[in-house]
Amino acid sequence: MAASESVNPVELLCEQIAGASPDVLQAMIKTFAQALMSAEADAICGAGYGQRSDERVNSRNGYRQREWDTRAGTIDLAVPKLRHGSYFPDWLLTHRRRAEQALVSVVATSYLLGVSTRRVEKLVEQLGVRQLSKSQVSEMSTHLDAQVEAFRNRPLDAAHYTFVWMDALTMKTREHGRTVNVHALIAVGVNADGQREVLGLDVASDEDGAGWLAFLRSLTARGLSGVRLVISDAHAGLVAAIGAALPGAAWQRCRTHYLRNLLTKVPKSAQPWIATLVRTIFDQPDADAVHAQYRRVVTTIEAKFPAAAEHLDTARDDLLAFTGFPREIWRQIWSNNPQERLNKEIRRRTDVVGIFPNRPAIIRLVGAVLAEQTDEWTEGRRYMSLELLAKARLITLDTSQHDTDHTDPAPIAA
Repeated sequence: MAASESVNPVELLCEQIAGASPDVLQAMIKTFAQALMSAEADAICGAGYGQRSDERVNSRNGYRQREWDTRAGTIDLAVPKLRHGSYFPDWLLTHRRRAEQALVSVVATSYLLGVSTRRVEKLVEQLGVRQLSKSQVSEMSTHLDAQVEAFRNRPLDAAHYTFVWMDALTMKTREHGRTVNVHALIAVGVNADGQREVLGLDVASDEDGAGWLAFLRSLTARGLSGVRLVISDAHAGLVAAIGAALPGAAWQRCRTHYLRNLLTKVPKSAQPWIATLVRTIFDQPDADAVHAQYRRVVTTIEAKFPAAAEHLDTARDDLLAFTGFPREIWRQIWSNNPQERLNKEIRRRTDVVGIFPNRPAIIRLVGAVLAEQTDEWTEGRRYMSLELLAKARLITLDTSQHDTDHTDPAPIAA
């Protein structure tokens, strides 16, 4: 419906208030907006509506309807049209301002929390906004980019990061008209205050040595230092990248991931027995007992499954790197389980998206989740005590003492 040719804001507002209209706020916003547009159109024409004047240079020519999304809901505006030329209130309806910042925040936060675009549309309907396309949801979510980039590029100036967990998550994105797999590389460390924090995020085409090396060098360029142990799965090229970018740091292979790999070397019927044997290695009270039990387990498995025993023996140094550190923190550093819990939270958000439109969209969503998680860790209790961190930094890693001149241990009874 077209607006009244002569707008009297005071009379209209009085009618709304007197009628106790539930939409009085919308009516107030609409009335003032219509009055301002009418006044501006009259100024362009050189005379008021219906007035005869020698100074008139243009005249009205009806209205065109335009929906305006505000925090009070969607308002139908009647924008004045001119007989010659055009009029549009840029001060009111500029590009990308049809949705106010309050609405942008709702959409972006919902996107971050893993709410699907379809559900976001239903959510904004509760705010009074009638239509919101998927492209608008994605476009408004880009306001997170500045925050994510600041988080990803912040200096790592917490003196040292003794322990670092690394992992890669495979995600789907569209590139050059095809759906391809890319890898989100994530690093989490324990800072000098004993708190965990996300150190970095990057997206690589391949999970190889070149990708990991570039990622680690970007972390060291931002100030990563003092790393004594990196915990991860056996990602391709990661160990070599650690040696090149983090000299002096050891590598702990995740015991949980390794056990899954080892069990593929034996028949399914023997897998529970093998798993129980391997777990006894990590139940020992000190480093010497761990190494002794490791040798016994290898000998026991070798009697029935020589290939599995060889596989386990080869992984000895990688699996037992944790024994060079205080016993009190073994459970925190002998596997990638802390990182796996973070991965589940990331997956909860990204599974809603499915296939990302591009790599920046992956960085936007995953980066926002990681920044949020870092804030929660900062407000929580310490992950490691300062005393244990100081003790860990004083230890010189040398596992050779556990492997010199030992007689073959007796095998464990089957």
